[in-house]
Amino acid sequence: MSTPPRADRRPHAVESPHGTRNDPYYWLRDDTRSDSDVIGYLNAENAWFQQAKTGWQSLEDTLYEEIVARIKQDDASVPVLDHGYWYQTRYEEGAEYPVYVRRADIEGAAEQILLDVPRLARDHDYYDIGALEVSPDNRLLAYAEDTLGRRQYVLRVKDLVTGANLSDAITNAEPEIAWSNDNRGFFYIEKHPQTLLGYRVRYHALGAAQDHDRLAYEESDEAFTLDVHRSKDDRFILLSAESKVSSEWRFLDAGRPAGTFEVFLARERDHEYEIEPLGNRFIVRSNFDAPNFRMFEVPLDGPRERDAWREIVPHDPEVFIHDFEVFAGHLALSERAGGLRRIRIHPWDGAGEYEITANEPAYTAMLASNPSIDTALLRYTYTSLTTPRSVFEYDMRTGEQRLLKRDPVLGDFDPDDYRSEHLWLEVRDGTRVPVSLVYRKETKIDGTAPLYVYGYGSYGYAMDPSFSSTRLSLLDRGFVYAIAHVRGGQELGRKWYDTGRLLEKRNTFNDFIDVTKQLVVRGYGARDKVFAMGGSAGGLLMGAVVNLAPDLYRGVVAHVPFVDVVTTMLDEDIPLTTLEFDEWGNPKDKPYYDYMLGYSPYDNVTRQDYPAMLVTTGLWDSQVQYWEPAKWVARLRERKTDSNPLYLRTTMEAGHGGKSGRFERYREIAEEYAFLLALLESSG
Repeated sequence: MSTPPRADRRPHAVESPHGTRNDPYYWLRDDTRSDSDVIGYLNAENAWFQQAKTGWQSLEDTLYEEIVARIKQDDASVPVLDHGYWYQTRYEEGAEYPVYVRRADIEGAAEQILLDVPRLARDHDYYDIGALEVSPDNRLLAYAEDTLGRRQYVLRVKDLVTGANLSDAITNAEPEIAWSNDNRGFFYIEKHPQTLLGYRVRYHALGAAQDHDRLAYEESDEAFTLDVHRSKDDRFILLSAESKVSSEWRFLDAGRPAGTFEVFLARERDHEYEIEPLGNRFIVRSNFDAPNFRMFEVPLDGPRERDAWREIVPHDPEVFIHDFEVFAGHLALSERAGGLRRIRIHPWDGAGEYEITANEPAYTAMLASNPSIDTALLRYTYTSLTTPRSVFEYDMRTGEQRLLKRDPVLGDFDPDDYRSEHLWLEVRDGTRVPVSLVYRKETKIDGTAPLYVYGYGSYGYAMDPSFSSTRLSLLDRGFVYAIAHVRGGQELGRKWYDTGRLLEKRNTFNDFIDVTKQLVVRGYGARDKVFAMGGSAGGLLMGAVVNLAPDLYRGVVAHVPFVDVVTTMLDEDIPLTTLEFDEWGNPKDKPYYDYMLGYSPYDNVTRQDYPAMLVTTGLWDSQVQYWEPAKWVARLRERKTDSNPLYLRTTMEAGHGGKSGRFERYREIAEEYAFLLALLESSG
């Protein structure tokens, strides 16, 4: 191929209450994934990319070998005790997928294989286990499997005594399973066949046909998602309905699956909460009159109106409460302060609260798996940009802790060879944005190093500083790696999120651009060696940034990018659209339509020079449909005025998360890094 593919232009009117737009690449949308013209175009783009890759294939192979060489292939997780069994996930040498096992809490007990995923995945191009739930009597395993990458799971049941699967197979389900206490069935969430929203909770009696499953709850508001699970104390089935700005929880005696779910507190806009029973009370996390959330206790059998709630942890405008874990003697809080994730302990006996401390400038401490209530031993994970993920067991009575495992990094890795920093950089409106950085100690911060900036900035998701052994391949080649904690995330609490969504979404893009400029000014990167990466909503960030500041970056990687904002948000038949109105706005309302149209990457591609770009997608993606990045690349090819490389790589057998095997994912990372390093070499 001497020239890149060019998609045909076929006029198509995209109608809205505020006017009609012509979209000449709309034809690339094929819901069936079978149109020969569409598949032909995607294959042509893949061929163009594969042809270009021949120039750096050996580099990619070298990077892949480096990355894999750091991985302990026959690794295993720290065992977790739950209902008399120690549960563990382990990998065998060379295996793409894990094996799930358990041992009875008895001296000398033999290992029992729950799921041999390498065997289950053998005949599939894609395979993912979304959930595993053991029945209360420990005899049955319900699990969710996806063989396409579209997150339409099939729920199956395995008899752990005989090792055989039962005949039960629940299709088009979410990966949430909650057993009833009688072990005769479980609650699950049915997906809508068109929008793929989880909208019905059903109860499946073992052995019954799926079309006989009893409807326990149906959500009528398409702005809400559902979750169903057992409470930590095994007494209740908890059912939550959550939107971006509202919550409603229900509960049901797990011993009475034929009963009716009882509403804890009816939904109200701008009130988010969650509940967990503990003894004779509910513990409640709520943002009522508390943007950063506070904690309450509510009598189990008493009135549940808010004036009956008793505050146990007050609101702090500087501390955001993410999550919590209940124990008989303690409450563990996962919270964020100063942009960093930490853990605070609240004893029930009235003793003073305290934090689990760390001494690194940028780190992440999070609650781990803690299935038991009657223990004072807390499991938590700790990581930083220089410290591999570590699992600790912390005694909440004495403050003593022990390291249970630190993820091994094979080879000559020494954390002391690297330096991390946590900066605060002022952007154009005077806001100070936190930035986490890591680089080798001998890398000179004098404006000569290549700089790789990552960002996300949506849905209130915080991009916490964490260790990556794959990233070492860039750091060891002199890169400075930066995480820009831009608005739209929740690194600095709810306000940080609210000022980066809806009609303030442009703050996300401006923050990223201004942080990049500040890093260059401060010498963390060479002006002509700046690269950027983001995925999904972070891909939207990349799309907006290259339109607004194309000359700032030498190369950009956009994974599964959400770039056709207005057209997607106008179409409520596309999966997830209705859930997003409180994130992006509803373009049927003119203020939102105009605002979104003003930044939508696809709609704002213009005749100008663009940086070199690698764009990835998955044919079966249910979150960002493949046609968004395909259309975007087609329009970029039509309008960009430079000769910089532009590649679209579509994984034909996967969805939003890419390929499912662990080595396949390492190969994709090596591909990304090779693209960057090849650009760096070509630019001198």
